[in-house]
Parts: sequence; C-alpha cells; structure tokens
Amino acid sequence: MAAPSDRIAMRARRWLRLATAVLCGAFLVALTLVTVADVIGRYLLSSPLPGAAEYTEILLMAIVFMGLPAVCLDDGHISVDLLTASLKGMAAKVQLNLGRLLVSVVLGLVSWQLWKHGAQLESYNEVTVYLRAPLGPFAKATAVIAGISAIITFVMAVLRLPKSDGGGV
Repeated sequence: MAAPSDRIAMRARRWLRLATAVLCGAFLVALTLVTVADVIGRYLLSSPLPGAAEYTEILLMAIVFMGLPAVCLDDGHISVDLLTASLKGMAAKVQLNLGRLLVSVVLGLVSWQLWKHGAQLESYNEVTVYLRAPLGPFAKATAVIAGISAIITFVMAVLRLPKSDGGGV
C-alpha cells in the first residue's frame, strides 16, 4: 500500500500529465488544421495559407515545450545506464535522485538562458518575417516552461518520490 504522500504525488502527476496532454493535443490539432488549410489552399485554390510556415514553427515549439513537464514527471529523459543498470535498492534510489537533481540544474540553466535570449529579442523588437509576431514572448514562455520543469524535477528529487510507472495519461 502506497503512503499518503505517494498517493498525492501520483494523483498530482496524473493531473499534470493530463493537462499537458490536453494542451499538446490542442496544439497538434491546430498544427494539423494549419497544414491541411495550407495544402488545400496551395494545391486546390492556388493560394497558400499566409504565414503557414511560421504558424507551424510556433506550434511545433509549443508542442515540444508543453511536453517537457510530462517527460519530467515520468522520469522519461533519455539516459544511458551502462554502469548503473545493475544498481538495486538504495543505490538505485540515490542514482535516480542524483539524476533528477542534475536534470533540474540543467533545465534551470536552459530556462535562465532562454529568458535572457527572450529579453534580448524584445530589446531588438525582433519579429517573425511574415506574421510580424514578436519573438521575445515566445522565448520567455519557453523559459517559464523549462523553469517549471526544473522545479518539478527538483521537487521530485527532494521529496524522493518513487520512479513513475511511465503509464502516461
């Protein structure tokens, strides 16, 4: 039987994964609609969707970064366990939590650098070529998501939460 704190953590993981899945699904539907509208416009109506390439880039960025918290919640980062595959018990738990701490530090650095880059883009009034959408807010939004992912991973390490079953939503 799982401890009450473990049950709360599992419930929180499930809800956060569901939220990210719904958002990623919505972005995927939007990406599909943009692509279909562009293809129909281009090949049937000889009038492609204006800014379709930029919409696609922005939506792909949103899909990747909205999936990042779910990857963190599932301990789903790519890893090579040539030396650690045979660890059992306490050694495996220590390795898992040290890995989580390392991931949280790296994501924190990524978040910080993305925020700085977003501020620089804003100071230059940098915009997309066709849609003229400002780029700074997009960089800062990705920084916030990377920061949230860093916090999630850090909290999982500090609380020593058990490894996720990876079951997704």
